[in-house]
Amino acid sequence: MRLGRLVSTEPVERMDRPYARRWWALLVLCLSLLIIVMANTALTVAAPDMTQDLGLSSADLQWVIDGYTVPYAALMLLLGAIGDKYSRRGALVLGLVVFGGGAIAGSLVDSGTGVIAARAVMGVGAALIMPATLSLLAATFPRAERAKAITLWTATAGLAIAAGPLVAGALLENHGWASTFLINVPIVILAIIGAFVLVPPSKAGHHDRIDYVGGLLSVVWIAALVYMIIEGPHFGWGVKAITAAVAAGLGLVLFVVWELRHPRPVLDVRRFTQRRFAGSNLAVALFFLAVFGAFYYLTQHLQFVLGYDALDTGLRMLPLAGAVFVGSALTGYLTPRIGMKVTVTAGMVGGTAALALLSQVDSGSSYGDFVAPLVVLGLAIGLALSPCTDAIMGAFPESQLGVGGAVNDTSLELGGSLGIAVLGSLLSTSYASHLTDATTGSKLPASALEQAQDSVGAGYQVAQAIGEQAQGVAARAASSGTPEQAAELKAQATQLAQGARQMADAVGSSFSDAVAHTSLIGAVILGVGTVLVAFLLPGRGQSEETEGEGSEEGAELVGAGR
Repeated sequence: MRLGRLVSTEPVERMDRPYARRWWALLVLCLSLLIIVMANTALTVAAPDMTQDLGLSSADLQWVIDGYTVPYAALMLLLGAIGDKYSRRGALVLGLVVFGGGAIAGSLVDSGTGVIAARAVMGVGAALIMPATLSLLAATFPRAERAKAITLWTATAGLAIAAGPLVAGALLENHGWASTFLINVPIVILAIIGAFVLVPPSKAGHHDRIDYVGGLLSVVWIAALVYMIIEGPHFGWGVKAITAAVAAGLGLVLFVVWELRHPRPVLDVRRFTQRRFAGSNLAVALFFLAVFGAFYYLTQHLQFVLGYDALDTGLRMLPLAGAVFVGSALTGYLTPRIGMKVTVTAGMVGGTAALALLSQVDSGSSYGDFVAPLVVLGLAIGLALSPCTDAIMGAFPESQLGVGGAVNDTSLELGGSLGIAVLGSLLSTSYASHLTDATTGSKLPASALEQAQDSVGAGYQVAQAIGEQAQGVAARAASSGTPEQAAELKAQATQLAQGARQMADAVGSSFSDAVAHTSLIGAVILGVGTVLVAFLLPGRGQSEETEGEGSEEGAELVGAGR
């Protein structure tokens, strides 16, 4: 059989009708998206095993998570533009190769530094993959079907958020944390084969030079901004965080000035003056601020406070995934009838309501109290994100679909980084404060309290250590030579055991109170954002006017021409 029959070789731009296997191609694109989103959410479940095995500090663990985020967010715009010019499918395949290589390296290393480096390589691969999936989707599907395809793409992202902990939890039942890296490898191989066989080649129709200066400036200011978001809230506003803030601000100003003056900018920043485009990006960023922030502390609460293992935690996040699919189906039906402003605003109101429900969490809360917020949050994601992504992609011409995908994904990633950093920092501060109040009057040493305040996991370790100390004293009492000494040691053991129980109760109640406090602040942030988005997004009668010339050109070249 000839190679041409196996590999899709006809560029989508030369087809005079819609690509026949476009829905199979979408499956490949969604599979590629699935693994790069799961790479972050799976790690939240694998983190405890990784911390124990590698002896990671809290700072090490933070950078294991965020070592992926910095290159991922910073490189998407430039790599999206390169994919547009040379080959979108090539960018997807190269990204899968780099991502898979980083995953293999991550499974083999035996130090925190090695895992961080492997995660950074995976982040580079993700920066190639993410915009390529959206640009290939937009180029392959005619305009009439694109919204439906983007709805499925968004639903996949929502599924990945919940599937990550489930898959990681299943693997950790019988394997080490390295298996959560290796699971990516067979999926990468399958996606690469699928890309060559089912996804048609695509690239921009022009031969203009890439605005590399603008692209590099975007890398500088986005990387500095993400670094600042991570460093400041978690490790304090020292020299590193302040330097990053200055670099981010200066880099952004230089980027905007350069892009306004360049005849063919990597990103026409004037698009942000369009209400539909600006409102959609703000909605995506705010939504993922809420989703990733809530996900960050919900998984901890399920594991540490309620005592579920990794697999059980993953299973209990499934209502979120199911609700995303329901919300996506609803938005596919409702948006063409009532307009994106209504569905996006309704989704954001739902997200605000979900966080408000989480503000009622207390020390007596069971898993049942989390089901309703998870379902409402999933419905909200499904309702709001697909119309926003469709609007963002619709604002770009065919020649800049990779850049359009990068803008959408950068908003998503910046929002997620802010959510983990800001809400995570608020959670940590609130937890430490509540724990101090809960242990006032106890005889807990200052060093032990400081250790317990580091995280909820550290708090339970302190309680466990006190319990083990009680067991040791009880064993000494059993072998004591005199009744008086035995009685004294038993009394000490009883006091220590009671202290261990009180410490565990204090940690659990303090973290529950911190979850409630953080959720309330998150609800306020998302609520204010909802008002801003509702103001920015135009009504149905205005929607076509605000897409601008770029979307008209894109619709003509991508949709109407086939």
